[in-house]
Amino acid sequence: MKQIVVSMTGASGAAYGLRLIQRLAAVGVKQHLLFSDAARVVLKQEVDLCLPDEPAQLVQALAKHLNISSELLKSYHLSDWFSPVASGSAGIRHMVVIPCSMGSLARIAGGISDNLLERAADVMLKERGHLILVPRETPLSSIHLEHMLKLSHMGVDMIPAMPGFYHRPESVDELVNFVVDRVMDHLDIDDGGSKRWGA
Repeated sequence: MKQIVVSMTGASGAAYGLRLIQRLAAVGVKQHLLFSDAARVVLKQEVDLCLPDEPAQLVQALAKHLNISSELLKSYHLSDWFSPVASGSAGIRHMVVIPCSMGSLARIAGGISDNLLERAADVMLKERGHLILVPRETPLSSIHLEHMLKLSHMGVDMIPAMPGFYHRPESVDELVNFVVDRVMDHLDIDDGGSKRWGA
């Protein structure tokens, strides 16, 4: 069974992370969930979702909000250094940070692991795993761009939250799905939801 670490940070764009969790759950992917403190603030601001502190209760609240099963979801405190995502020996090979704030991106680029989310990303880098970042910021400073280039040189997939319009979207949901489609493609997971060019 494929296992993926799905992390949300404090950038605007909570809908992207929630949609990815929803679509991965629909195809039976086991997800290890990490939410930064700032992500919790954004979730409350953007989608009126208040996540409990206790991990099991968080999973139940999230599953109810997304109308998905909680069976394949596991959440961790950011200080839980004994969780599987804290070590390469757990064998988890994929991680997505969606949305990814510039602060989180900078700390990942610098190898700073002050919490479990940053440590999990560091594990992906050191183990040559598959790390996907979905940065959401505008405009981008030279510092932001330099960090992205550095991470790209390390093999990180940078998928900015930049929806396209060639498929003539008629709703915000379609714009959200456009970005999540790209993430699903890079995870090599086809749930049949992607709109393909020329199809």
